[in-house]
Amino acid sequence: MIAVISRVSSARLSIAGETVSSIGKGLLIYFCVEKDDGIADAEKMAHKCAGLRIFEDENGKMNRNAEAVGAEFLIVSNFTLAGTLGSGFRPSFTRSEDPEEAKEMLARFVGLMRGAGCRVSEGVFGADMKIENTADGPVTLILRARDGKLSE
Repeated sequence: MIAVISRVSSARLSIAGETVSSIGKGLLIYFCVEKDDGIADAEKMAHKCAGLRIFEDENGKMNRNAEAVGAEFLIVSNFTLAGTLGSGFRPSFTRSEDPEEAKEMLARFVGLMRGAGCRVSEGVFGADMKIENTADGPVTLILRARDGKLSE
C-alpha cells in the first residue's frame, strides 16, 4: 500500500462538475493498493494516518494529530501511485491490485479510519475525479505498508 498524505487548508473533489466531497482543514490522502497487500497493511496504514502529528501546536511545532485540531480526511483511490517508470516513457501499472480487490481493501482502510474516530470523506472508486486543494505548508508525506510493516 502506498499513501501520499498532504496537509491541506481545504480540498474539494468533483465529478462531471458536481462536488462529491469536500473538507476544510485536514489531510488529503491519495491511497493505492498494490498486489499482495493484506489486512495487516491496511491496519498499520490506518493507525499511522489517524495518529500522524503533522499539525502545529502553539509553538509552531508539528505535535498535533487530526483529532486534536478537529481536522478531516479526504481519501482518494489512486492506482497510479504504484506506477513504475523503469523503461521507456509510458508508466507500467502491473504492481497495482486488481480493481475489485483494491476497492475492497480501500473500503477496509476507510472503515478502519472511521473506526479510529476520524471524520472521513471519500472519492468515487474508478471515477474521473477533479481534486482542488489548498496545500498547507506545504506538508506532504509518502507512506508505504508491506507485510504489516511501514516504511517511507
